[in-house]
Amino acid sequence: MHAAALQYVRKIAGTTKPSQANAAAFEAAVEEIAHTTQHLLDALVTTAPPKNREVEAEKRRARYEARA
Repeated sequence: MHAAALQYVRKIAGTTKPSQANAAAFEAAVEEIAHTTQHLLDALVTTAPPKNREVEAEKRRARYEARA
C-alpha cells in the first residue's frame, strides 16, 4: 500500500524526491493516502465467489480455440 501511495504522491507532486523543505509534507501525504486506501479496501465487500485460476485458464483456451 505504501508503494502505491508513494507512486501517487510522486505523480501528483511532479517529483520523485521532494526538497528538504517539503519532505515532511510529502511523507505525511504518502502515509495519509496509504491509510485511506487501506480503509477503502477493508470496507469493500463482494458476493462473488473466488475465481479458480485453472478454470479461468481453460475458459481462455476455449475462447482462443474457438477463434482459431
